[in-house]
Amino acid sequence: MQVSNPNNIKIYNLSCGKSLPEFISDKRKRSLLKKDDDLRRRIELIQDFEMPTVSSNVKMSPDQQYIFATGTYKPRVRCYDVKDLSLKFERCLDAEVVKFDVLSEDYSKLVFLLNDRTVELHTQQGRHYTVRIPKFGRDLAYHPANCDLMLVGAGSEVYRLNLDQGRFLKSFETQSPELNVCTLNEFHHLLITGGIDGRIECWDPRSKCRAGILDCNLGLSSSIMEGNGNVKVSSLKFKGPLHMAVGTSTGHVLLYDIRSQRPYIVKDHRYDLPIHSIDFNEENNMVISSDARAVKFWNETTGEAVTAVELESDINDLHVVKGTGLFFLANESPKIRSYFIPMLGPAPKWCLFLDNLTEELEENPTQEMYDDYKFLTQKDVANLGLTNLVGTSLLKAYMHGYFVDMRLYHKALSIANPFAYKEYRKKKIADKIEEARENRVKLKKLPKVNRNLADRLLSRADEEEPNSGKKKKMKKEATNLLSDPRFKAMFEDPSFQVDEESEEFKLLNPVVSKQFEKQISKKKTQTTQSDDEQNQLSDDDQKEGRKWIAEAKSEHKLKKKRIIGKSNTSAEPRMFEIKSDKHLEGNMFATLDDLDAFYNDQIQNDKKRKINSLEERIEEEENEKSFLVSSKNKMGGKEATFRIKKENKEKTRSEDEKKHREERRQVRRPAQKLQRQRVRKTPFFK
Repeated sequence: MQVSNPNNIKIYNLSCGKSLPEFISDKRKRSLLKKDDDLRRRIELIQDFEMPTVSSNVKMSPDQQYIFATGTYKPRVRCYDVKDLSLKFERCLDAEVVKFDVLSEDYSKLVFLLNDRTVELHTQQGRHYTVRIPKFGRDLAYHPANCDLMLVGAGSEVYRLNLDQGRFLKSFETQSPELNVCTLNEFHHLLITGGIDGRIECWDPRSKCRAGILDCNLGLSSSIMEGNGNVKVSSLKFKGPLHMAVGTSTGHVLLYDIRSQRPYIVKDHRYDLPIHSIDFNEENNMVISSDARAVKFWNETTGEAVTAVELESDINDLHVVKGTGLFFLANESPKIRSYFIPMLGPAPKWCLFLDNLTEELEENPTQEMYDDYKFLTQKDVANLGLTNLVGTSLLKAYMHGYFVDMRLYHKALSIANPFAYKEYRKKKIADKIEEARENRVKLKKLPKVNRNLADRLLSRADEEEPNSGKKKKMKKEATNLLSDPRFKAMFEDPSFQVDEESEEFKLLNPVVSKQFEKQISKKKTQTTQSDDEQNQLSDDDQKEGRKWIAEAKSEHKLKKKRIIGKSNTSAEPRMFEIKSDKHLEGNMFATLDDLDAFYNDQIQNDKKRKINSLEERIEEEENEKSFLVSSKNKMGGKEATFRIKKENKEKTRSEDEKKHREERRQVRRPAQKLQRQRVRKTPFFK
């Protein structure tokens, strides 16, 4: 099996490969399979799928279970059963087959149009009946509704042979002097004929009269008509009830809507050979047309080429298996070619293994055809001194150069350039030295403007892990930023100098004193620097830096105190609390050393707590934590009670309420001091 990839579309040639003769023994076959790669890779889709010399026609039965092929010599027809993937029967004929058709769903009824003006009808037993027609036939079509067999040939008549009555009916008289092709539409059963004058006539079998005439010469340009005269119709094919494809003798395919006299697409094969077969792929909206040179696949709506299949021998017939990506080609060679294109559709049900096989080949691609060859231009051939081999089998001409075997190429290269190995060795040594130099300390070349900013950008990348991809990415971004034309002026123009002593800069950039001091210490230790202005800080810079650090530290402490004062008043718990005198005031960590000391103290306290008993631990938790955990034994069980301590807000609130009550008591005037005046009661009646 050979795989090609024209226009990035996989095409599998299933019939490619050597064939073994039948007379050799099995032992000889096994030995040949071990030695020859082509024999191992070959796939026999159908056994003995070939003709003695030439195959002329190929077609499948309507039930898609049998494949029929005709050829010479002697003239014969072969039937292959796809269930067994082998030959079912073979019959020899008296003359070569021009066209044939399958009258039944299976292989039981066949009709053959021979080149000696005879029509043969075959059944399961063999030849059933033979009849002659007045002129040499070129094509036939069967109308199953009324059992009429339509025959066209070197004349203007359409002969009608009724297979039910067993006699000829009145012929249809056309305006064309000779007819080449005919076909029936399976939807409305109209008969379409094409003649040598470029006209297409439509006949209605029910009314036995002409329904319309279409001149294909109007659809072609005048330049094509001047060189060829009248264009002959060589093939016809229907797609649905309204769309029709017409193949011409000039290598053009015209797509018509039968309601219009102008084609909506004209496709040129550019070989000036007659189009003998046309088919449609409705799933991908593609047209498949074939001439003697190639099979072309192109888009139906735009006419753009999709892919193509070419053969060394002339192609006689094309048959596409309906609804699949498999098609057969009858050609001027013994083998009947089989091709599979996954883009057109899946494999048929009787050879589903093709799908799995193609998927495996895509996952594990095989060697290409020219993997063992080296392509050389004419200049390369002259430099290697191989001009004396031009025209021999050692140099295969291809386009503007030659293909040469890799072994011969290496030998010629060693003779033409004997010092190539030494140069290769020197190059490898230089590469190794460069790799070792990368591990050394690299001196930074910083710009004069915004030197500290550039130093910080590069130092951030150096602080990452040496083998991490993040370091390489940050290093690359930093160098790109320095050389980027959009930001290049920021490190060259003094007007873009950042004033690091301004208040805005101090507020936007927090102080990291330890990092700044480390940078100073590193720059002091670098004694082998080429440029002192760029790579070492001066004394004035150090003084200014220390002064700026002291001011920033003081501002930072003031900010911390404000934040700590706010956090003490709030009821939210702090992340870290300090209870020793070693740390700074404000119960916050100032440095990492303070955090380490606090962590070590906690570890020691935990060790001490482990020694204590459970009762002592619970008492400590009552004093330290915000909740209490206690356990009691009742009736053999266990309990855990949690007593949530009151927060600071509740304490302060209760204290404020007590103070408020005391104040109210002091201000309050008792009612005992007030004396009531007695009012004399006077009688109502004196």
